[in-house]
Amino acid sequence: MEYLNQVLEARDYIKDVFPQQVDIGLILGTGLGKMGDEIEVIEEIDYDDIPHFPISTVESHHGKLIIGRLSGKLILAMKGRFHFYEGYSMKEVTFPIRVMGMMGIKKLLVSNACGGLDPEHRVGDVMLIRDQIDLFPENALRGKNPEVFGPRFPDMSEPFSLDYLAEAKAIANKLDIKIHEGVYVGVQGPNLETKAEYKYLRIIGADAVGMSTVPEVMVANQMGMKVFGISAITDLGVIGKIKKLTLAEVLAAAEIASPKMIAIIRDLIRTL
Repeated sequence: MEYLNQVLEARDYIKDVFPQQVDIGLILGTGLGKMGDEIEVIEEIDYDDIPHFPISTVESHHGKLIIGRLSGKLILAMKGRFHFYEGYSMKEVTFPIRVMGMMGIKKLLVSNACGGLDPEHRVGDVMLIRDQIDLFPENALRGKNPEVFGPRFPDMSEPFSLDYLAEAKAIANKLDIKIHEGVYVGVQGPNLETKAEYKYLRIIGADAVGMSTVPEVMVANQMGMKVFGISAITDLGVIGKIKKLTLAEVLAAAEIASPKMIAIIRDLIRTL
């Protein structure tokens, strides 16, 4: 039970800093970092101050836990996440979600940057995630399963809340924001896909591909959280539109999607 004890130690540290109950968790992935600037910050904790917390090694992920108010609601936001490709185990990647679950958080909003596979996608577009496909080589639930984590064999027939999805679609329509809706496939990375791999992912039912989110959502579902997911389309994996890509181009594309994602999440949080 060493892992459970580590989760509890991290939870207790955060609860000592901020004892009040928080109901909403938010993962600020690529494209949503600026939302951190909109949060009315009450407490800000560096990841390296939290016992057993991993440290992000990616330059576009900042590594802070923010507790504050957004749209009038008390939230706990991760400014920066952890990826399997950084060398972490799935237990480490999903450690913050376990901590959130043990803090009693029941609503989780996740964001990411991804490659669009739908021919209708354009760079800078936004996709609401309806479902997911797990192609990671390690399952996030593998290993011992303390009862407090949830069922050994959790149901994943609705990994993303259809209620939250419907509300987000209504918000986007009200704000006149063009959105897509689709299936996100998670792969280990860190390389981008070959043309043949993009074609394969499309054949198996994916609308977008990325290197995060899937493990976090799986663990959140096991712990009884309702989840909303949103993606920034930062590049295209559509045959005929595939080109060589740099991190700078990904970040530039995320900047285009960022205001739209922020507007949707801000209004969605108001309804939770």
